Amino acid sequence: MQSFIQHYGYFALFVVSVLSSACIPIPSEVAYGFAGALCTAAVTGHVRFSLWGVIVIGTIGSLVGAIIAYEVGRSAGRTIVDRWGKWILLTHKDLDSAEDWFEKYGSASVLIGRVIPVVRSFISVPAGMAEMARVKFAVLTTIGSAVWVALLGGLGYAAGSNWKHVSADFRTAEYPIIAVVVLIIAFGLWHRIRAIRRQSAS
Repeated sequence: MQSFIQHYGYFALFVVSVLSSACIPIPSEVAYGFAGALCTAAVTGHVRFSLWGVIVIGTIGSLVGAIIAYEVGRSAGRTIVDRWGKWILLTHKDLDSAEDWFEKYGSASVLIGRVIPVVRSFISVPAGMAEMARVKFAVLTTIGSAVWVALLGGLGYAAGSNWKHVSADFRTAEYPIIAVVVLIIAFGLWHRIRAIRRQSAS
């Protein structure tokens, strides 16, 4: 991925940003950090990007990817439940509950979710399925994405020639976060299976 960004510049950064926000868990922290490092001459001997360019392109790409995932969730969410609900452990009642939940806590979920690894790749789908207001979703996604890109790009810029060491630290720090997310998902699945079994028994 770093080679892709280094060779194809802003286009590569845009593509990575779109994919990382559209349910493809690409390690965006590495991508934006590396792009930030390329804003200095320490990595390649010349300046490849501008920091503002990285922030703008990364934010726009993230917004585009998030909107794609949102629209898929909004347009196909109930159809997916109709066809495969029993296999993915979802019902229309679950969607109604998700819509109510997003009415109360959706803003914080989308905003904070944009700066959490793994979660940021998938948060747009439930927002779409819950039919969160499009304008609100776009604004919160833009703000959260801009903060995420600016933070990581700034860290990469500050790291400069030490980027390889910082990149390794990013990966190390990401593992416990991913582990927690996986545990939460596993607990949620276990809870859903028990609930469905109770409903079937009654």
